[in-house]
Amino acid sequence: MSSHILWQERTFHFDFPVALHREILERLRGTPARVEERVTTFPPEILTLRLDDRWSIQEHAGHLANVESLFMHRLDEYEAGAQTLRAADMRNVATWDANHNAKTSAEVVAEVRRARSAFVRRLEKLHAEAFARSAFHPRLRRQMRLVDMMLFLAEHDDYHLARITELSRALTGE
Repeated sequence: MSSHILWQERTFHFDFPVALHREILERLRGTPARVEERVTTFPPEILTLRLDDRWSIQEHAGHLANVESLFMHRLDEYEAGAQTLRAADMRNVATWDANHNAKTSAEVVAEVRRARSAFVRRLEKLHAEAFARSAFHPRLRRQMRLVDMMLFLAEHDDYHLARITELSRALTGE
């Protein structure tokens, strides 16, 4: 597979206007459809195959559903005026324990859709000024507005969708 910057090594510059929250929300809303498009085109034996003991295509997709609980908790923290956001489990225990490869691709897609839809519905109910609320992100060691967290999540989605594309090409030779 091609080289890429690991998620943990990514850096971010959040220097865009808060008013972009609507466009970022659309990116977040579209992730389940993009996941469905990627995973429903392959048979289970491709979707569940691991290379070098790394996540399979289906596990990458399932991970997107697993991390929604973290982002829901962070949304709670923004709404409560917390000073610091909870840290992510960088070992991804929830994804490893979820056994996504034992599920059908339809089940995994449904999990992604259900989790993301709940998150988007909550964001849609917020007033525009809420997207400017700020809290400290522990891994990035910087203040992060709610709109920044939304972009962070959209970038995380894209990171895993790109891994899915790379895996599919490596496994199918396409």
